[in-house]
Amino acid sequence: MSLPHPTADQISLANVLAVLGDQTRLAIVGYLARNEGVAMSCGQFLEFGSKTNLSYHLAKLREAGITSTEMSGTSRLITLRRSDLDRRFPGLLDSIVTAARDIPQLERLREES
Repeated sequence: MSLPHPTADQISLANVLAVLGDQTRLAIVGYLARNEGVAMSCGQFLEFGSKTNLSYHLAKLREAGITSTEMSGTSRLITLRRSDLDRRFPGLLDSIVTAARDIPQLERLREES
């Protein structure tokens, strides 16, 4: 089973900005950026909300083209689509990640690591 993802050319700035207007999704992107290159399972985001809530937010990020979700057995592995985003909107992701550093959820995670 494969989940639908937009192609790099289908990623729109309006959708990316709209999706990242939510603090939880912004915190998830910040967390993925801090752990770049490592595929994260859904369970690693439980700090950001309930499973149902996370499922919703992760779907929104995938549908906007911000993340990629791959099925691995019964797990879903999430990664940031940095290369696609950097190619479409140079410098945008770095600016977003810099702004996300002050989000309370990320502050708690930083203190715990």
